[in-house]
Amino acid sequence: MNKIQYTLVSITLLATSTVVFAQRSNVPPPDLPTQPFIVSTAEIPQIKVVPVVTGLQHPWGMVFRDNGDILVTERDKGTIRIIRDGKLLPEDISGVPEVYSGSDRAGLMDIELHPDDDSMVFMTYTRSFEHEGETEQTISLARGVLVENRLTEVEEIFTAKGVDRGIAASWLMFTPDNKLLMTVGGSYVFAGTQEYAQDPDTHFGKLLRLNIDGTPVQDNPFIDKAGYLPEIYSMGHRNQLGMAYHPETGELWATENGPQGGDEANIIQPGGNYGWPLASYSRNYRGDFVSKTPWLADFTGPEVVWWPSIAPSGMMFYTGEHFPEWQGNLFVGSMMEGRLPLTGHVERIVFNSRGQEIRRESMLTGLKQRTRDVRQGPDGYIYVLTDEENGASLRLEPAE
Repeated sequence: MNKIQYTLVSITLLATSTVVFAQRSNVPPPDLPTQPFIVSTAEIPQIKVVPVVTGLQHPWGMVFRDNGDILVTERDKGTIRIIRDGKLLPEDISGVPEVYSGSDRAGLMDIELHPDDDSMVFMTYTRSFEHEGETEQTISLARGVLVENRLTEVEEIFTAKGVDRGIAASWLMFTPDNKLLMTVGGSYVFAGTQEYAQDPDTHFGKLLRLNIDGTPVQDNPFIDKAGYLPEIYSMGHRNQLGMAYHPETGELWATENGPQGGDEANIIQPGGNYGWPLASYSRNYRGDFVSKTPWLADFTGPEVVWWPSIAPSGMMFYTGEHFPEWQGNLFVGSMMEGRLPLTGHVERIVFNSRGQEIRRESMLTGLKQRTRDVRQGPDGYIYVLTDEENGASLRLEPAE
C-alpha cells in the first residue's frame, strides 16, 4: 500500500469464501518538505526532521556501510540504491537477481550486510517458478559481493518451501554469533494459506535461522525432529516485518502484522510457537474473529498488542546519546492505522524497569507517510524510511 488509498471491495477466494479486502485507489499523500523541519513530541519539546533523500520508489529495507553509504532496496523495481554523502546516486547497484513484482507486496525486500565484512550482501526477494504446470511464487535469499557499485559472485543460497501468493514479507537480521535470521510470512486467511504457520513442512509463517551459506544451523530447535524443516527457529507467525535485540536483556523481538487489529510485538524463543491462526487477537478483513480465543496455553503470547492495527514494520530499541529521554524505548514503523490510508507514522513505546509497557506515542503523524523501516544509524540518529511512490529517507535529530 503505497501512496494510495484503500477502498473496500468484495472478492471471492477459494470459490466459496467471500471476504472484504483492501484494494488501492489513487490518493497520494502530501508532499514531504525538502528542507529540515521541526516537530513536537511528548517528552522532547522539539526535534528536527531532516529529509536525507527523496525519490525512492517504494523502498523496503536499508542498511549502513562502514564508509557512510546507506543501501536501500526498492521493492517493485527490484533495485538497490546508494545514498552517499546525503545524496541519492542516479545509478542503482547492478547484478541484483531478477525478482517477481506482480503484486503490490512482492519484489525485492530486505537487505543485510555481514557484520565482519560489509561487502558481503544478503537480500530476500520474491521469485517465480513452475509448479505443476503453473507459474507460482516463493521467497528466496541471495548472497553477493559488492565491488564498487556492482554485485558480483551472486548466488541464490536458500529458497522457501511452499507457495507464495505474491504477498509474503521477508526480513533479515544477523545474530550476535553471526547467524542469519530470516522471516518468511504469507500465512493469510484471505489467501487460503493460513495453515502454513502451523505446518512444519513449509517455511512460510516461520522465522528461520541460517548459516551464511543458507544451510540450517546445527543447533536449531527442530534440526532432528521428524517432519520439521531444519531451518525453522520459531513458528505460528502470520507476517513478520521487523526484528531487533533488546539492548539490556539480549532478547530477540519481532513485529508481526495481524489482518485487522491484533498486531503483535513478540519476544522470540527458540522453538516457540506463537499461535497464528489458532490463537489470535485479530479480526479478519470481513470483520469476524480469526480464532475462538486470543490465548492458548500451548502457545507463546505477544508482549505488545495493537488494536486497532498499525501494520507494524521495522523496529529498533534506541541506545544513542542524542536523545537521552528515549534511551531504551522501542520504536516501530507503522504503515497505516485502523485500516485507514494516510495514517502511517512512527510508534514509540516506553517500558518500566520490569520491562512492562507503560505508554505509547504516535510520532510524525502529520507526514501521512507509510513508514517501512526505522533504525538507529551508526551516528546515533534515528533514520526513517517511507514506503511511497516518492519514498524518502528521513533523519531525526535534536533541535538546536
